[in-house]
Amino acid sequence: MNVTLSPRALMSLLANGPKAMDVLETALTMGLLDALEPGPVALGELAERFGFRPLRLYKFLDCLESLGFVERNESGDEITTATYRAVAGLRDAVAAVAGPDAIERDRDRYPWRRLHGRLAQSLRGEVSMTDDDFAWPPRDDEQTADFERSMAVGLGPVTETVHRHADRLWSDRCRLLDVGGGDGTLAARVLDDAAWLRADVYNLPAVAPLVQATRARSGHPDRLGFVGGDFLAEPLPHGYDALAFVRVLHDWPNEVARRLVEKAYAALPPGGLLLICEEFRTPDRLAMQFFWSYFLIGVDSCVSRLREVEFYTGLLKEVGFTRVQVLPGGWELVTAYKPETGA
Repeated sequence: MNVTLSPRALMSLLANGPKAMDVLETALTMGLLDALEPGPVALGELAERFGFRPLRLYKFLDCLESLGFVERNESGDEITTATYRAVAGLRDAVAAVAGPDAIERDRDRYPWRRLHGRLAQSLRGEVSMTDDDFAWPPRDDEQTADFERSMAVGLGPVTETVHRHADRLWSDRCRLLDVGGGDGTLAARVLDDAAWLRADVYNLPAVAPLVQATRARSGHPDRLGFVGGDFLAEPLPHGYDALAFVRVLHDWPNEVARRLVEKAYAALPPGGLLLICEEFRTPDRLAMQFFWSYFLIGVDSCVSRLREVEFYTGLLKEVGFTRVQVLPGGWELVTAYKPETGA
């Protein structure tokens, strides 16, 4: 459903955000979204199926309609004959946000309340996150584990895209280096799709135990490895015909992102593949980025930059990569190849 709300109406919905989430979580846990999404279904049928009072259900469905999530068709003055249908994908979207493994639930555990109601002071530098709250880069093993676990929670759209294009990506590859690859969750998922491939995670030495734990439960003990290092201070390791930057480059200014892409070019052999997967700047990504934009107002050492995809495609071509493409998926995937010798 394409609905454009006035600024005043949108502000009213935002002001009632906790109530809206209560409606959506109730609709999810009661199974109402499962009934509404295939629709259309009559209010009377829903009331009988779930044991709801029809007039109260009518108002509950008004709440969902006001959010733009439900379409209603009335026939006559009898409310029980009105039919409803949820927008496609609503059930999965609510589960993704309000379910037990939701990214939003994970993010909410960060101490954002330190800033709440004090944003003006934070903008002036009078209120900040302490190093105990959040440090970038993480300052100890506990913060490292916490951060990498949080990043792994948000990998769903990435793994969906990589899985979707697995045959295209890995059919002629032997060794992958996942640069800044967290606890190895993504590399392990890649290995699920490519039985012949070996993947190593390149990350700070403190991350090694996390990758070891992923390797132990992944089913790929001989094909998932770890290489310790600092990609800002050192050249990237050689010996890989595929390198990946997944949710890495957005953490750094343009000149640092360029330097990392140049390091990848230097490390890859002729014909080598580079993958970049980021949250590119779109209205949807900006909305889902809201938490980090809010939380990081209190942090001076870290900025999460949502760039247009053209920044990366242009950068790859400037550095010398060819066959630059954007593959569709939950998050788009940019692929590029180092030219063959003499090409």
